[in-house]
This record gives sequence, C-alpha cells and structure tokens, in this order.
Amino acid sequence: MSEEKKNYHASTGVDEFFYGEVGDGIVADYIERVEYLQTIDVDMPQDITRAYGDNKTAEMAVSNGDIKVTSAFHKIPMEDKQKLLGLEVKDGITYMGSKDNPPYVATIFAKTYEDGSKEYVGLPKGLFTRPKLSGKTKEDGTEFSSEEIEAQFMDRKINGLDEEKSVAFAIDKKGETTNRDALFMKIFGKPYPSTSTTTTTTAKTTTTTSGA
Repeated sequence: MSEEKKNYHASTGVDEFFYGEVGDGIVADYIERVEYLQTIDVDMPQDITRAYGDNKTAEMAVSNGDIKVTSAFHKIPMEDKQKLLGLEVKDGITYMGSKDNPPYVATIFAKTYEDGSKEYVGLPKGLFTRPKLSGKTKEDGTEFSSEEIEAQFMDRKINGLDEEKSVAFAIDKKGETTNRDALFMKIFGKPYPSTSTTTTTTAKTTTTTSGA
C-alpha cells in the first residue's frame, strides 16, 4: 500500500483572513473578510511539568497556555474595527470607551505555498483587543503604515468532536477546496463565501448583492 508523499514546502505568504461573530454559539451571524493581511502569528504555548521521586522523574504532564494571535494588515477598515471591538457608532462618529464589549468571533486565514497549495488555520472562539494608534510625519519618500491587532482564543464546541478545541488546520492542494470548505462549516457553521455574493455591512444596515 503506497503512502502519500509528505509536503516539505515552507509557506511563502498569507491570505484570506475571515472573521464572523459567533457569540456563545457555534454558527456565525455573518462572515466578513479583511483584505491585505501582511503578517500573522499564532502563539500556542505549552509547558511541561515534572513530578519527582526517588531522585528521578516520576511523571510528566503538559500544561497549555493561552492562544494569542497578533496580525498586521495594510489597513483595518473602520467597519471591521466596529464589529471586532464592539464599538458604538452614532451620527457617523465611532466611539471607544471603558465599557466597550467586543463580541466573541471565529477567524480563519490561509498560509500560501509556491506550489499553489494552501493551509487554512481556524480559530473557533476569541476576543480582539483595541489596536495601538500611531502616526508618522511624511518625509521625502512615501512610506506606507500598517495596522496591528491582537486577540486571544479559547476552546469551543465543534460539531463532530467530543471535546472542545481551540485551533483547527486544513490543507488543500492547488485547485482543490474540499478541506477549506469543510473547515468553514466547522468554524463558522456556514459555507465559504461565494465570489458571486458580496456582503457590505455598516453599523446600521446590512445589504447583500448577488452577482449574475
């Protein structure tokens, strides 16, 4: 019986950052994309604890730390900040305050490879925190800024699994989308957004336009 050849290619890019509000459930209210993802780091710390006896190790156990995500974008649109951070919007003005209550969201992003394959990473439930505000004077040349935002994620119930999970992975070869589509159903409870349907969300209304 032949075994499938292992893939040792390293990723060379990131793409397709999606998020959706899940609250305390497992089905997202919507799926929204933030374009122009530049970098993203998912920190999944683990510590090993040892128990000793008779001058040697008697037992070891693994302790899992908090899942932390740091992502940088060319720009995070204000509409996405309003949703991710639970900001109040009134008369065209967006407000931040000590009583802001960001919603639980799920996210998915893709790591891309030179052979055309993609590895999708799903995080089923977490909270985003307010990004740092910064600016810089324009000098002789043009230099584009970027925006960074952080989040922490937790375990959540996923259909088909007995135990709650905090991270999920799916890999598709070039031209394939089977595992991507399955991951979207597991993380968002909704299918991968069709390219023929564009959803535009504002603070007050939601309009969906279907293409031909």
